[in-house]
Amino acid sequence: MRQPISWSALADARVGVWGLGVEGQASIRRLAALGVALVLVDDAPSASEMDGRAVMSTEPDGLRALLECDVVVKSPGISRYRPEVTQLEDAGVAVCGGLGLFMAEADPARVACITGTKGKSTTTAIAVHLLRGLGYDARAGGNIGRPPWDPSEEGDPDYWIVETSSFQVPDLAVAPHVVAVTSLSPDHLDWHGTVERYYADKLSLCTKPGVTLAVADGSDERLRAQAGQMGPHVRWVDAEEVARDDAWSSFLGLAGPHNARNAAIAHAVLMGLRIPEAADEPGLERAAAGFDALPSRFRSLGRVGEVEFVDDGLSTNVLPAQAALAAFADRSVALLVGGHDRGVDYAPLAETLAERAAPTLVVTMPDNGPRIGDAVRTVSDGRVEVVDAADLEAAVAAAVDWATPGGVVLLSPAAPSFGRFGDYRERSAAFAAAAARYGPLS
Repeated sequence: MRQPISWSALADARVGVWGLGVEGQASIRRLAALGVALVLVDDAPSASEMDGRAVMSTEPDGLRALLECDVVVKSPGISRYRPEVTQLEDAGVAVCGGLGLFMAEADPARVACITGTKGKSTTTAIAVHLLRGLGYDARAGGNIGRPPWDPSEEGDPDYWIVETSSFQVPDLAVAPHVVAVTSLSPDHLDWHGTVERYYADKLSLCTKPGVTLAVADGSDERLRAQAGQMGPHVRWVDAEEVARDDAWSSFLGLAGPHNARNAAIAHAVLMGLRIPEAADEPGLERAAAGFDALPSRFRSLGRVGEVEFVDDGLSTNVLPAQAALAAFADRSVALLVGGHDRGVDYAPLAETLAERAAPTLVVTMPDNGPRIGDAVRTVSDGRVEVVDAADLEAAVAAAVDWATPGGVVLLSPAAPSFGRFGDYRERSAAFAAAAARYGPLS
């Protein structure tokens, strides 16, 4: 196991920052505050310099420069299994992640890490919202917040709730006392290599040194099947607990059984952090009020006439698309699917669609939409109608033409937005714009 290295331990080191996205830029700011000599490297630099410092491409010069460093702080998107990482470590260069450096010196009782194939962002947001409503200074770290090591004039909060991806977990040498896993489904196979390694990497969060409680969704069959990898500290959140928590979690205003589970997991995290007010149901009701659902995560954009448009654009694999369909079990749904192909098996999504009793249309979009459509046609034996569209705008048009009164046009693409859009936000904005062409959303 790699020994923990902290940010403050880098003050006298020669440090390379590899990957200059959001986390990479936060790392540059932290290291600049320490007065550290920096080497900046990116696989595809957007500029030749950043903040007056030269930026090198990984090939051919950047890797050579990184080999001269004592420590390399890599961005999460750079797979730990890339041969360049092995080359650096074989040369004696420590390869770290920003979150690992943060956890090496953080108070483990004041941080919680939440992972999961899907649901981690919403669960993180709920936990932060509840803590703030209960009177604590809490902040979200990860994709929905800011990297917790990024220098800030605000000072340190009472609690950090960190949305933790499977890319970050392998870089952690230690973890906080409380962690959570919201769900498990095949994903990110291009980074991890195999589904088995993806599961092992993600679930290793539960067995990192420092963990005393690992909260997990007891209704997730894949999680249950992998219980042996989750260590001795697992506490399953079961259906009875979710039902009890509904007394206060309904005040969050979130639809769908998956969000009820996310709320119960967030509550269990607060209890694990020993927040006294988390045991007070009326207090939780007051704290839950005013929650603002995250963009692109099962969020209604409104209705045009009698048809509702729902943006679940951050659905990047099978699991969230299944959850979205379950939330509309009794309503007709035109489901828009397709995006970047990561080699995920879509048979489980096809089975969910084939089992639906309510009318359903599947509208496929490039690039992997036709592959999803083929899976649906095969599994449903033609019982589910599938239409192929050239792009998102054409997909919305096909969905609106089919939609029935009281029905839903649902963007839950079960694939990332890479290639066709800059990110999921751009894809969601395009969906909203296409919907608005049919009338004002209300």
